[in-house]
Amino acid sequence: MLRVVSGLVFAFLMLPLLVLFPISFSSGTYLRFPPPGFSLKWYVRYFGDTAWIDATYRSLQIGAATTVLALLLGILLAFGLVRGRFRGRSLIENGISAPIIVPHIVLSIAIYGLFSRLGLIGEWYGVAIAHTVLALPFVVIVLLAGLRDFDVNLELAARGLGAGRLAAVRTVTLPILAPSVYSAAFLAFITSFDELVVAMFIAGANMTLPKKMFDNILSEIEPTVAAVSAIQIVLVSALLVLGTRLRRPATPTNALTR
Repeated sequence: MLRVVSGLVFAFLMLPLLVLFPISFSSGTYLRFPPPGFSLKWYVRYFGDTAWIDATYRSLQIGAATTVLALLLGILLAFGLVRGRFRGRSLIENGISAPIIVPHIVLSIAIYGLFSRLGLIGEWYGVAIAHTVLALPFVVIVLLAGLRDFDVNLELAARGLGAGRLAAVRTVTLPILAPSVYSAAFLAFITSFDELVVAMFIAGANMTLPKKMFDNILSEIEPTVAAVSAIQIVLVSALLVLGTRLRRPATPTNALTR
């Protein structure tokens, strides 16, 4: 029964794709389903328009920076919360989810007020920092789950064999936690790549891809945005498949032999 219900929910969520992909190949001049004919002109227009390509490149750049920052901070924070013994640890762990709970419009206003004083409005790295705030809770939550299931005796065995603390973490703990790290990286990138509200406040004239798509819908109702959405879905699906292949943790024996 659980499989049946899950399959029905998944199929329902996938139904919009049956409309999106045909529209992206439409020969019409505006969003219309079913399309009057099929053509590749909207994909050609996307790849031939420097505004769309610049927005895509900027979103990829911001997403990559967000992923690196969120992983660096998230790994350190997760290790501190699991293995640290200090007052306020539970408060920090509960408060890490605040960016998920607080509405993005409220968070965006707060970030705008801070970044305007720091001169980060309109800078791509300012958007990356803001996106890191949004992605960090997902990274920490995933890594906390992985660390709590990790057998610390494996790390202690490596240290008993002569490895230092950092070497044991690098060669034993992190390889075994690879599934959690890859999942956290994927969530961080998708959180940034698909984020719109914060970008509308602090990106300025420098368009990210979601912001460009939003502006395109407001000004022009043409199938280019459907073509871009289809490309986004294919890109995310490819990353998901790649992440699935990479999520093969090192066995404890192989990790210890390092």
